[in-house]
Amino acid sequence: MTEKKQALLLVVSAPSGAGKSTLCNRLVEKFPGMTYSVSCTTRAPRGEEKNHEHYHFISRDEFYERVRNGEFLEHAEVHGNFYGTLKTTVQQALTEGRDLIMDIDVQGAAQIRKACEKLAPEDVLRKGFVDIFIAPPSMEELRRRLRGRSTDTDEVIEKRMRNAEEEMKERDAYQHLIINDDLDVALEKMVNMIRAERKKRR
Repeated sequence: MTEKKQALLLVVSAPSGAGKSTLCNRLVEKFPGMTYSVSCTTRAPRGEEKNHEHYHFISRDEFYERVRNGEFLEHAEVHGNFYGTLKTTVQQALTEGRDLIMDIDVQGAAQIRKACEKLAPEDVLRKGFVDIFIAPPSMEELRRRLRGRSTDTDEVIEKRMRNAEEEMKERDAYQHLIINDDLDVALEKMVNMIRAERKKRR
């Protein structure tokens, strides 16, 4: 009987414009069985969003109760709504051998890192945790990419650049740093890194 592989929890952060979403989407296409972690939120569904598929839509009261019970790996308030990742949801997926990917900011990643450190060494979540920071080749290139998207005003771009400078200070806290100078090269580095992490856990 073959032993079930240790599934990975890939926690990926990057400044806006560094190419994180594109790389994460490419990884999901590349690795069968890899899925995005589904978060809880107190906001109402938008458009075609389905409960338990895009988000777990819950009430504020339930959210607060789960926070009090320490059920979230990470949680945050964004634009007046609350978002959080349940520990049990992630543990269940990993126990079933499914790789999860979390596209999350540096604060959320820090919360997950801290939560994993408190878990027992044999916990699937602690064993599967891998964090990755995706950085632009330079701040000048990041500014060029943000301008190239033509979706933000100059004011918004400057705010994103200030946020990026703060986020870049956290990159050394991550196990892996990927410089996204060329999308295909960055993807190949991430694929190789995931394969290496899997070998370490055999």
